[in-house]
Amino acid sequence: MKTSILFTLIVVSFLTASCTQQEKIETQIAWDTWGVPHITATTTEELFFAQGWAQMHNHANLVLELYGSSRGKGAQYWGQEKFENDMLIHTLGFDQLADDWAEIQDPEIKAIYTSFIKGMNAYAAAHPEAIADKNKVVLPLTTKDMNMHGLYLIFTRFIGGKDLGRVQQWPDMGSNTYAIAPKRSASGNAMLVQNPHLPWWREFLFFESHLNLNGKNMYGSIPVGLPGIVIGFNENLGWSHTDNTIDNADTYELELEDGGYLLDGERKEFEVLSKVIKIKQEDGTMLDQEVELMKTVHGPVVNKTEDKVLALRMVALDRPNMFLQWWRMINSSTFDEFEEALEMAQIPFWNVMYADKQGEIFYLFNGLVPKRTTDAWDYWDRVIPGGKSADLWTEVHDYTDLPKVKNPVGGWLQNANDPPWTCTIPTILKPEDYPGYMAPQYMSFRPQRSVRMLIEDESITFDELVEYKLSTRLEFADRILDDLFAAVDASNSKKAKEAKKVLENWDREANADSKGMLLFYTWALKFDVWRSANYTEQWSMDSPNTTPDGIADTDRAVQLLEQAAIEVETNFGSLDTDWGDYYRINYNGINLPANGIDGSLGVFRVVWPGGADDSHMYVGGGDSWVGIIEFGDKVRAKVLLSYGNATQKDSPHNGDQLELFSKKELRDAWFTKAEVASNTARTEVITENGFREKK
Repeated sequence: MKTSILFTLIVVSFLTASCTQQEKIETQIAWDTWGVPHITATTTEELFFAQGWAQMHNHANLVLELYGSSRGKGAQYWGQEKFENDMLIHTLGFDQLADDWAEIQDPEIKAIYTSFIKGMNAYAAAHPEAIADKNKVVLPLTTKDMNMHGLYLIFTRFIGGKDLGRVQQWPDMGSNTYAIAPKRSASGNAMLVQNPHLPWWREFLFFESHLNLNGKNMYGSIPVGLPGIVIGFNENLGWSHTDNTIDNADTYELELEDGGYLLDGERKEFEVLSKVIKIKQEDGTMLDQEVELMKTVHGPVVNKTEDKVLALRMVALDRPNMFLQWWRMINSSTFDEFEEALEMAQIPFWNVMYADKQGEIFYLFNGLVPKRTTDAWDYWDRVIPGGKSADLWTEVHDYTDLPKVKNPVGGWLQNANDPPWTCTIPTILKPEDYPGYMAPQYMSFRPQRSVRMLIEDESITFDELVEYKLSTRLEFADRILDDLFAAVDASNSKKAKEAKKVLENWDREANADSKGMLLFYTWALKFDVWRSANYTEQWSMDSPNTTPDGIADTDRAVQLLEQAAIEVETNFGSLDTDWGDYYRINYNGINLPANGIDGSLGVFRVVWPGGADDSHMYVGGGDSWVGIIEFGDKVRAKVLLSYGNATQKDSPHNGDQLELFSKKELRDAWFTKAEVASNTARTEVITENGFREKK
């Protein structure tokens, strides 16, 4: 009896000690050798405090520049060149909207913002040496900054980006994503591809982190300056986003009359507000410039001439809990929980592609689609003339109205910024089952390449999925070269026949050592891939992944090939110059051969140019975050953050992943406790004022 009592006391003592030990686990940041923070915490507050600290460690100056600009005070801090951006922020009313949102946001997301901002301010206070003098004026940061930066990024770059003319410089805005069901997976496990394509600068840069809250692992990325994870996975499920073909902003052209504007033929007064924007002069003094902000019933006036104005209307101005929805998504463990998060309908844009450990796959044409009176895509995909009140929408479609597919018979789902109809081939979603304004009908060469790789593989391995993600094979080349070769054979052009020999030997890929890619690229730019009149067979919804085809004007095609050959030979000395000799990565002083190109030519690995000189073209954006995840008994993941996980000038991680990018390689995501421990470069533990390095 005494032995039994003694044993019980020992067990109780042991369990009590274990619980006490668990309660005393310190919030810590284990920094791995790629500069990725692996954050362990027992409270949400300390988790986000740590993530704020970690973001500032890797991106302090970028964060301050972004927040200062998103405040609408860039000109006050840094001079005249920021005035136009400040004007946009004030025109769209973000300052007042941020205050309005703060009043109605869910307490949970407000607490997250508060902790995140505290972490960033704590880092700035502890490490003033990390911050450039010109950026210190932005401190301290506030939760209002958090709201304003979210508003700036989501509304001016995505929802209203096209209407505001702010995305025209991106040759191939968007992303790729796959979800593979167990029936098409060689391992019998569902797999997911995450692959946003964004510019390699400023607010579009991603931050990679691993969050562990009370034992729950969450991994992924988010644009710098924002909290949480927007593209991610945990031990049970994951998702990705791609830009969708949603139209949820409209620009209206309104006629002026006697200082007002016309609506249904009747004059209405503008709402007018005066604002003073401070502009820092070269001598350090301030110039106050008063600006007049105008608003109609449609929305704010974004442009004005003598007799007309343009007014912009956007969805989601009443959806203040976007980042709470993302937090709920990464905390989900089942599809039902994940879908419950989606039904919050706070995220106004972006397709959702999903896969999980149970073998479920799912695609959603996500976002807020206005309920419109005219049932035609072309009617709304333009500047809408006149001032008809019938064109003013006030409601949006519910989650239940949106195109979606779960567990298709074919065993895979894809999106490469094509409309929802081609997420499967054969198609399951039919345009006629939805309003005409829901999405357009087309399928460009990149999603056609995307589909081809899946259709041609009945049993996809993890390594093959990685290979497909990194594929630089040109669908356009496979489609058109037979017609081009026939046209050259029928011609008398010696130069075109010489060029044909190079193209026949070319691997039809855009790898660094591909010989013939430069010649084909030069010809394709002249040919104009997007011009439908170039083809004998036009694109058709009946054959979405095999049209267009055939060359309508063969003489022109041959002449353009002659011109391309002469240009390449003159400028580079040889028709078979390696693609990587011409196309280069030039980032943070790192110069490496590039691979890929923009997706218009049907390349799945999107790497678009951002500039060129006489002898080289340079990468400007495209593949940024890449994640390939397999949901087995243990999660397997390969990832890459192309440009590295830091922008601080003295950080070793500013560009340290570019060599892998240049070699078309990914790296392991260190997800388990053992993996993190084996690859930790240093550890920081929480203190009263921030974090200190653990000895």
